[in-house]
Amino acid sequence: MLLESRPAAGALLGALTPPGDKSMSHRALILGALATGETRIEGLLDSDDVRATAAALRQLGVLLAVEGTQVRLMGRGAEGFDPPTGALDMGNSGTAMRLLAGVLAAQPFASRLVGDASLSRRPMRRIIEPLRAMGADISASGEGRAPLTIVGRPLHGLDYASPVASAQVKSCVLLAGLFAKGRTRVREPVPSRDHTERMLGLFGAPLDAQGWLEGGAQLHGSRFRVPADISSAAFPLAAAVLTPGSDILLRNVGLNSTRTGLLDAVRAMGADLEIRLTPNSDSEPSGDIRVRYSGRLRAININGEQIPGMVDEIPVLMALAATAEGMTRIRGAAELRLKESDRLAVMGGALRALDVGIQLYADGADIEGRESLRDVAELDSAGDHRCAMSLAVLGTRTGVGLRIRQAQYIATSYPDFVRHMNSLGANLRMVGKV
Repeated sequence: MLLESRPAAGALLGALTPPGDKSMSHRALILGALATGETRIEGLLDSDDVRATAAALRQLGVLLAVEGTQVRLMGRGAEGFDPPTGALDMGNSGTAMRLLAGVLAAQPFASRLVGDASLSRRPMRRIIEPLRAMGADISASGEGRAPLTIVGRPLHGLDYASPVASAQVKSCVLLAGLFAKGRTRVREPVPSRDHTERMLGLFGAPLDAQGWLEGGAQLHGSRFRVPADISSAAFPLAAAVLTPGSDILLRNVGLNSTRTGLLDAVRAMGADLEIRLTPNSDSEPSGDIRVRYSGRLRAININGEQIPGMVDEIPVLMALAATAEGMTRIRGAAELRLKESDRLAVMGGALRALDVGIQLYADGADIEGRESLRDVAELDSAGDHRCAMSLAVLGTRTGVGLRIRQAQYIATSYPDFVRHMNSLGANLRMVGKV
């Protein structure tokens, strides 16, 4: 599909609630499936990636009823999962594949995890190695990539020093640790998002003060409200920051401190943000974000310690840097080359086409912003949902707009992206197949 993004007729105004958090949606489904009794989930993200996790759980024998964004499921508890009758298709979701690999490593049957062409290029050795260290029998195709073949075996606990700050790796190991004999801990060079740790506590298996998880802990069914995804909120936020006169409200956005790096960054660039926390009893903080246009942004520096808190938002930050005054420098972001696409290369190529000065490095970029962008007919998102939406934001700042190829992948995380943006006054349109 092609996404056509044209300048808005005026300011972006109004309020919306972005879709449910994708990371939390995956985890809530998986932990609910492992618990004893009923789990109710509110605000689940209805997207291709999360549907892949739900479909896999159904193949494993989980009774799961979905009504819109409301979910009720009966966990398997001590009974365990049923052997799947075929391969478990994770589609485009690296989170689904990596987290379920940790669970399936301890099940008393064999399973096979497959994915689409994009997922089959993503690195899986980073979970294979710690799982093998726990006693798992897991193999991959090619150079440590999907499909993954897993033969369940008894596992033992592990004190794992991860070489990368990755919530998916950490979560995979901790989920395997639920079934392991002894204790499991994951240490990271820089803390990554902690949704799994928080949710384990909610379901009855808290980590201790040193981060250890006791193997054999029994999870119990719970209720969980998924807040709106800050990674999805980033796109209307960025569009409002770039569009004169804009004033929008983003409701019920997840504000976990391990995920708010973009908010810190755009504030440092001069954006006008007002955040109001919502009192609630859930394990995840949330609140409303008011975004008002405040003039041209200024360049900033982003280093490796900041990247885990905004890793999924770096493409849209690059879009903001494209029009900022001065040179924005991003370092420590090598992980972006291993996502659904090489996001540094995709965004770098797009910015060059728009006549933005950019120098790419193995782990980042230098971006010299321009007050106005060159008009180009089309840009390619390389089938990456976050790159496609970031380029759509930039389309609003060109003279005549642009068209973005392979935009259908936006449905993996934000199916209502076009409708939501247009409700604020944007001018986006899906224009057909390519």
